[in-house]
Amino acid sequence: MTTTPELIEQLARDATPVKRLASPLQRACLFLAGVVALVGAVILVRGIAPGALERFSETRVLLETAATALTGVAAIVAAFSLAIPGRSPLWMALPLPPLALWLGVSGYGCYRNWLVYGADGSFALGRSADCFIFILTASIPMAIALFFALRRARPLNAGAVLATGALGVAGLAAAALQLFHPFDVTVTDLALHVVAVGLIVALVTAIGAPRLGHAKA
Repeated sequence: MTTTPELIEQLARDATPVKRLASPLQRACLFLAGVVALVGAVILVRGIAPGALERFSETRVLLETAATALTGVAAIVAAFSLAIPGRSPLWMALPLPPLALWLGVSGYGCYRNWLVYGADGSFALGRSADCFIFILTASIPMAIALFFALRRARPLNAGAVLATGALGVAGLAAAALQLFHPFDVTVTDLALHVVAVGLIVALVTAIGAPRLGHAKA
């Protein structure tokens, strides 16, 4: 009969070395660097829309874009932190302040645009449909990359991790959109932005959550 010391010695002898994960912040920064590289590649291929950079001289546009990007960054950092078992669920609140600012500034832009230019065309899809498609298509590769980046962490609450991460990739996609859609946000734009972000969060959570906790390293 194997004694306890012998069992411990056997387990120690046969144990496979475990590679320690980098810190959540380091892994989040690595992922974000990849996103920046992806956006840079898109810019090289299709260029920046005429007038896009000039719009950043307007405080409202700059603040809206910064809040959108910060929502994405904060949500990505929160997702990597939540993926570590034992981390506080309060990390989910990290992207909420910039998210509120993003929606608030965008809402003000809709309000001002409606008053100054009138309601004509405000509810026609037009370029708003392009925004919707851009956010969805830009989010998909980032969401897939995020899933593989998180798969080794074995989160206890995969749904919360992926929902937060999906908000992050959708926010980053919406921020990148400013480089390719140099127009004021209309009511329809804002509505479709919200729908696109919500759809990404729902799809990524529904599809990825059952797989993330059982993904192989």
